[in-house]
Amino acid sequence: MLKHLATAAIALLLAIGVAPRAAQAICNVDYRVQPGDTLFSIAETHYSDRSRWTLIYYSNQHVLEGPSVIPGKTLHIPCAQQASAPDATPLRKDDAEMKLLTGGGFAPFTDQTLPGQGMVTELVNAALELTPAPVSYSITWEQDWSKHLFPMLDEKQFDMGFPWLKPDCAANPTDERCVNFHFSEPLMTIPIMVFVRADAAFAFDSDADMLGKTLCRPEGYYTHDLDRGDRRWLSEGKLTLVQAADPGACFRKLMAREVDAVSLNLFLGANTLISEGLRDQVIPLERPLSEEGLHVVISKRHWRGTSHLYRINAGLKALKADGRFQDIVSRHLELFWAQLQ
Repeated sequence: MLKHLATAAIALLLAIGVAPRAAQAICNVDYRVQPGDTLFSIAETHYSDRSRWTLIYYSNQHVLEGPSVIPGKTLHIPCAQQASAPDATPLRKDDAEMKLLTGGGFAPFTDQTLPGQGMVTELVNAALELTPAPVSYSITWEQDWSKHLFPMLDEKQFDMGFPWLKPDCAANPTDERCVNFHFSEPLMTIPIMVFVRADAAFAFDSDADMLGKTLCRPEGYYTHDLDRGDRRWLSEGKLTLVQAADPGACFRKLMAREVDAVSLNLFLGANTLISEGLRDQVIPLERPLSEEGLHVVISKRHWRGTSHLYRINAGLKALKADGRFQDIVSRHLELFWAQLQ
């Protein structure tokens, strides 16, 4: 009954040309997806803020097919979580049985200056508290990410590291990460967006729309989503990839019309738009290019690899089952978007 009332209320608001203000958000309701809906448009209707589509995305990944919405499916529209103190972490100690490695500068996921030291850090803390076989653990921060996998984790100076993207190991089994590391279940997934000039006639309704385009990503970033089994964009020359020094350089190339689009994860892209002063000049298209998981990794030569991964995976499953996963993610999303306003 609640979802039918919500749908009727939304239809009435739209019919009279009034969208709900953020203070009057229609949330904590179920909504049946209508033809033509996107996560962006649903967020605009319920929150009067398209950027909050990520709240719906992370609340409904069990029914979404990737980032797409399907007419007839029912989505839960959550209310935004208010900022609160991170949960206590009594198992986290300096002299611990399990030693974890991470780094900063990766908002909103990991950084020592963020509440809870970031969304993913807080998810790892909570998962290790809920695992059926808890042990004490420490977290060390190394700001030079290039040292993490090799040599620090490969040489087992630390037990596990996070958060890391997993390559397509089935298609590329010789990738050095696939050869040397085991991966946990995804701590969370992040949408990889296509950013274009606001004045550009650029549609991305299907993969065919990318053919012949020039895309920018920073040097050293992954490209496996551009050349996976159903996309041979790079190996078959169907797309031109330009690699710039950093995300800001990609956006400057976009504004100079040297490339057609920039592809970055949603959060890095949003941060870079603000820092480059391009808020209204560059926009993300509504269809993500791909989704990538963030994982905990451990060396395949680590003698406790199986037991440590079990702790993370079992704790993560329990975290999602009791609702704390969504609470943590929603709270950090609200903080992230609020800081960009």
